[in-house]
Amino acid sequence: MITIDKLCYNSKLRYENAGEKFAFSVITLCICVMSRSVEVAAIVLAVTGILTIWKGGVPVLRYLKFLTIPLAFLFLSTAAVMFNVKKTPMDFLAVPVGDWYITASHYSFFYALQLILTALAAVSCLYFLAFSTPMPDILEVLRKLHCPGLLIELMLLIYRFIFVLMETASAISVSQKCRLGNKDYRTSVKSFGLLGSVLMIRAVKRANRLYDAMEARCYDGTIRVLTENRKPKKKIIAAIIVFDTALLIFAVWRRFFL
Repeated sequence: MITIDKLCYNSKLRYENAGEKFAFSVITLCICVMSRSVEVAAIVLAVTGILTIWKGGVPVLRYLKFLTIPLAFLFLSTAAVMFNVKKTPMDFLAVPVGDWYITASHYSFFYALQLILTALAAVSCLYFLAFSTPMPDILEVLRKLHCPGLLIELMLLIYRFIFVLMETASAISVSQKCRLGNKDYRTSVKSFGLLGSVLMIRAVKRANRLYDAMEARCYDGTIRVLTENRKPKKKIIAAIIVFDTALLIFAVWRRFFL
C-alpha cells in the first residue's frame, strides 16, 4: 500500500460523506484558480492545510513533505516567467553578466509568486481529498454525478494496476539484487532496462488474465464495487456553502473592486 493510501485509510475524516469532501475540494479549487489572487490562494492553502492536519490527523511533517513535491517544478517553471536576459536592468533585480543583465521586474516577481501560491493551494485541495477519501468512494461520487462509465472503470483498473505493478517491480528488483544486478553503474542501467521490459510483459499478461476472469464472471461492461453510503450532515453542508460563498465574494471583490 502506498503512503497516500495509508494516510487516507487512517484519516479521521475517512468515514465522513465523500460527496461533501469532493464538493468542498473541487469548488474551492475552482474559486482559487479562477480568482488569480495571492490572498485567496493563501486562505485556501491555510484552510485546507489545517483541515488535513487537524481534522484529518495527517502528521505535519508528512504533509509538508508532500506539499514540497511540486515545488521543484514550480520554481523551474516560474523562473522563466520571472527572469529575463536584457541589456537594460529592470526595477526589482539585476545581475550583470558581461554586457547583459539577468533581471526581473516587480510585476514579474509578484506574478511568479501568484503562480506558485495558486498552484500550491490547488494541490492542497487535492491533497485534502486524497488524504481523506479512498478511491472507491471518489469513483462512487463520480458515478452519482453521471460521469461516463467507461472513464470510471478505466480509473478503477488503473488504480488497481498501480499496486500490481509496484508489487511485481519490487519482486523483480529484489531478485536482481540477490544476483548482484546492481553492483555498479553499468549493471544497474542494464538491470533497470531488463526490469522495465519484464514488467511490461507481465503487465500485459496480467491484464489478459484479468479480462478472462471478468468474462468468466459474466462481465457486462460494468464493474460493481461495494461502497458505504453515509448520510450527509447539514452542519457540514452549511459550513461548505458559507466558506465557499465568502471565498467567492472575497475573490470577486479583490479582482474587480480593488
